[in-house]
Amino acid sequence: MANLLVDERDVKFTLFEQLKVQDLCQHARYAGWNEKVFGMLLSEARKFAEKELFPLNIEGDKEGARFDQGAVYSVPGTAAAYRKFVDNGWLTASEEEAHGGQGLPQVIKSAAHEMFFAANFPFMCYANLTHDAAKLIELFGTEEQKHLYIEKMYLGDWTGTMALTEPEAGSDVGNIGLKATRNVDGTYGLVGQKIFITNGDHDFADNIVHLVLARIEGDPPGTKGLSIFIAPKVRVNADRTLGAANDVRCIGLEHKMGIKGSPTATMSFGEKGECVGYLLGQERDGIKIMFHMMNASRLAVGMWGQGICSVSYQHALKYALERKQGQSIENPDPATQVAIIEHPEIRRTLMLMKAHIEGMRGMLYFCGYAMDQVAIAGSDEDKRKWQSLVDLLIPICKAYPTEKGVEFASHAIQIYGGYGYTKDYPVEQFLRDSKVACIFEGTTGIQAIDFALRKVRMQKGEVFACFLRDMDRMVEQAAALPGWEKYTAQMQRTKTALGELPAHLALGAAEKGAHYPFLKATPFLDAFGDVVVAWFLIWSAVVAEEKLEALFQKKKLEDQESRLAFVRTNADAAFLDGKIQSARFFIANILPITDGKIAALQWGDVSALVAAEKSF
Repeated sequence: MANLLVDERDVKFTLFEQLKVQDLCQHARYAGWNEKVFGMLLSEARKFAEKELFPLNIEGDKEGARFDQGAVYSVPGTAAAYRKFVDNGWLTASEEEAHGGQGLPQVIKSAAHEMFFAANFPFMCYANLTHDAAKLIELFGTEEQKHLYIEKMYLGDWTGTMALTEPEAGSDVGNIGLKATRNVDGTYGLVGQKIFITNGDHDFADNIVHLVLARIEGDPPGTKGLSIFIAPKVRVNADRTLGAANDVRCIGLEHKMGIKGSPTATMSFGEKGECVGYLLGQERDGIKIMFHMMNASRLAVGMWGQGICSVSYQHALKYALERKQGQSIENPDPATQVAIIEHPEIRRTLMLMKAHIEGMRGMLYFCGYAMDQVAIAGSDEDKRKWQSLVDLLIPICKAYPTEKGVEFASHAIQIYGGYGYTKDYPVEQFLRDSKVACIFEGTTGIQAIDFALRKVRMQKGEVFACFLRDMDRMVEQAAALPGWEKYTAQMQRTKTALGELPAHLALGAAEKGAHYPFLKATPFLDAFGDVVVAWFLIWSAVVAEEKLEALFQKKKLEDQESRLAFVRTNADAAFLDGKIQSARFFIANILPITDGKIAALQWGDVSALVAAEKSF
């Protein structure tokens, strides 16, 4: 078990055997790729994550980014690792060759990013924010802006940020107060502060290009009055050489419970009245431009949640296989201790983690695959269909895995016992690092409101209803397999109840007030996440059943006893059987709880709303 980040076998199973993403290569856009090359790239990504990023993360947590006399210092080793990351093509993995990219499908990039996120999210903040900032300039910038910034950012010479949050404008973006004033030369003077700016300052790039949301003096309040500006730390001359400092200053770093290798800065713009901003796009188009990257950014944070789940599980599994404690229940011998994986409670916890991780992996990769389908759609109808799927799934893909990341890091500590609570092992760091993923790119509550009040209602609810109906084909295939009737009946029962929730929320809003769907949004998102994960697990189990049966037939194993013995000794058979057991465990142990979640929603209780504030 050298790999303690992700199960590479399951990554490739999900991609190539379940989703069959290699079929993308039949399209001209991806014609230069094939499954073998995809697999080689993912193996290289895993090696880089293991050898470079994970050790940097462990050391980075001990040292952390530092703020000293107005300067920010990154964790030693960050600059070298970032250069390797860029040189290996990962910063622009899905970009066109004209921008130094590899032109990879989004789904392959997502799979690689799961490995990178599992290894070192603080490091990946540098890469993701730089890429997203450069992408927005590529899409919305003038030709001059593209000339000045894109190449330097995509080549890794300069990094980028998204400067959104202010003390009075966190989730309420419309309350942003940073002021922009028109200059006679067409530029803008920026004055104000931003907080919680990831990678707002550091010491390993020649320039840091901030994309800053601000309100031009005189423009209306709320999100409609916001514009977005390019505000480099150092101004850029026409020949792309660096000029004068731009009155952009870090005034301190946050002291955080986790992701200590990532500098989270408070930034001052225009303290001396000399910060020049360059309008990106049109005035008052700031939110529209920022939201252009929102789906990709939220999927990336969801992949981080998945990475935390995976690295927590892999470490807990290794420990459970090696740690000896207690006697066998079936054959107790006071003189002999057994590995703790033999204890039922440990096995239950590990299977809980394993099943969720595999199902979420399918969900997240499928969302990336749907993005690729949007890119290659041959008709407007196909493009709309796939884009609607992406829009429906993004809130779930962002919120569900990040919440599980916190839960599973806690489970890992529990499996380690007292040792897990110490710094002798990294699982306590996983827990500290995990929580902020539930906040980044919109909190879980924000995702739930977006899901329940916007995404479920798309096309009068047809996108949501159609997605649930599309599950039936795979569930019916599973129902035809021996021993699956009870499991598929549970799936259909839960899915049917879930499908009734939009009507319930609409009725509740009519009878109890507009606040009612807001109150129920997060439980609704959580229940939907359970059902989606169950569907991907059933899908993977159907594939695994077919492949396992083929193995049995090849070995001419007909009776149950010989088949079980083969599973215990053959790695491929054990893996495929594990996929089947994951699906069965989840359906039998999680979906009945989901039924309870749905029943609680339909109960219609509004105690939290009617209670007086003093009652709290």
